[in-house]
Amino acid sequence: MLEWIGRREQCVGYVSPGSGGRVDGGLKYGQTRRMTDVGTAVGVQDSAPAATFGPIQEYDSRVEAGRLRDDDFQRAIIQHLQDLHEVLRGYKPPPVVHPSLAELNAAPKSSLFDTLFGRSSKPSGLISRIPENLPKGLYMHGDVGCGKTMLMDLFYDTLPANIGSKTRIHFHNFMQDVHKRLHLVKMKHGNDFDGVPFVAAEIAEQSSVLCFDEFQCTDVADAMILRRLLESLMSHGVVFITTSNRHPDELYKNGIQRQSFIPCIQLLKNTLTVLNLNSTTDYRKIPRPPSGVYHCPLGLQADHHADKWFEYLGDFKNDPPHRAVHQVWGRDVVVPQASGKAARFTFDELIGRPTSAADYIELMRNYNAFIITDVPGMTLQQRDLARRFITFIDAVYESRAKLVLTTAVPLSHLFLSPSEIKASITHTPKHSAANSKPISSSSSSSSSSSPAQDSGEDLDDSMRMLMDDLGLSMSQLRATSIFSGDEERFAFARALSRLAEMEGKEWVERGMGVGLDIKAGIEEKQAWDKMRSRWTEDNM
Repeated sequence: MLEWIGRREQCVGYVSPGSGGRVDGGLKYGQTRRMTDVGTAVGVQDSAPAATFGPIQEYDSRVEAGRLRDDDFQRAIIQHLQDLHEVLRGYKPPPVVHPSLAELNAAPKSSLFDTLFGRSSKPSGLISRIPENLPKGLYMHGDVGCGKTMLMDLFYDTLPANIGSKTRIHFHNFMQDVHKRLHLVKMKHGNDFDGVPFVAAEIAEQSSVLCFDEFQCTDVADAMILRRLLESLMSHGVVFITTSNRHPDELYKNGIQRQSFIPCIQLLKNTLTVLNLNSTTDYRKIPRPPSGVYHCPLGLQADHHADKWFEYLGDFKNDPPHRAVHQVWGRDVVVPQASGKAARFTFDELIGRPTSAADYIELMRNYNAFIITDVPGMTLQQRDLARRFITFIDAVYESRAKLVLTTAVPLSHLFLSPSEIKASITHTPKHSAANSKPISSSSSSSSSSSPAQDSGEDLDDSMRMLMDDLGLSMSQLRATSIFSGDEERFAFARALSRLAEMEGKEWVERGMGVGLDIKAGIEEKQAWDKMRSRWTEDNM
């Protein structure tokens, strides 16, 4: 079974042009403070074992210790990680040369649209060419549960000691902070100021290796700057390792002016080795003993279930349940009941009101356990609620927090009801099944389905579980248009997979020092606390 070994070192804020070296807050990329394996603050480099242990050796060690299952498919992928590890042992990034305002004024002028999308006929004078000796990074893509995050974290934890600055961060958080920094730069220098080269130089100075979890591009604001940002970082010698649900060719699919995003896709494919991690195993679905954190249906027993877990995860003796208020961007985020590090909401209190990812991240900073009661089954007409709830689930999972739910319907029916799917099939013309868009995430230029699609081999376990619950055949599932949106399908499948993982006894007990012998319990608690600390630093 997989362990979570995610490493989120604190990251340092960017220095705005003309700030005299002052850091303007926000995320902190690879500052000299480092979290070692015992969670203490030391110097610039990680502890010495990283210099002698590569990904293959670390994987073997974890398999031998029973922390991971040996898997031939993953082992073949890890060989690619080992190859990059060996290249990085002899890699020395070039010195970072910061752009100046004089260079900006002397750079060729292009229209705002061309500059943002990188369609200028000649490269900006502020972005140098990518060095020929830049190691080719990795782009690992696959469906939820294929183990890509574990593999990236294993690589990150075994980076050679000569890599003095490195950052592992969720890509969404990274881009949020980039936009904040660009906004600060524009406030200082005007809306026409091109801040991308300045921001990129600061990131490059503070991290020579960047590991992105869940690389994606779904909004035009990211698409407008992404190619130039990545190219600028690479020009400073930054090496990328990233995970994604999608092949690069599938990024920003159906996005506004997608044709202008194609150069970014080409950049990724030319500078990163693209690896498909899909195998026949969903590693998160390896059976774990249930912890009983989810209860269905609603009623008095569900209320008692929530009360019991709130008391267990909270600190009623020293901090009786009370109302708490936190601030996000000048707004109040109200917690109806808080005790210790546990927070309790009804679904309507948390999801039924306009809330955002920033609100959830603030909650994760302050609490490590959440009890959410009265969760309904959501229909197609409640897509906003479903998206909001999935965003919350992602925040809980990423922060390694604990989640207790009382639900009106089984988990597999939370986001779509059986009646809606069956109604969709009933009202779909018979001929549409043959022409319907396959729900596989793989790209295809042909309108006809492949043998794998016809047999259902391309489906992940979350979809199979849903089919079993609803009694659907392959042809019926192909006929419905409910899952035709890839982004929604990814989010839906990921939420189910993460809920299944967070239900396990191992997830709940890790960090509490229980369920194991004394020594192992202490070690697990220290590891869990360290991961929570890294996530908090990542989102400061």
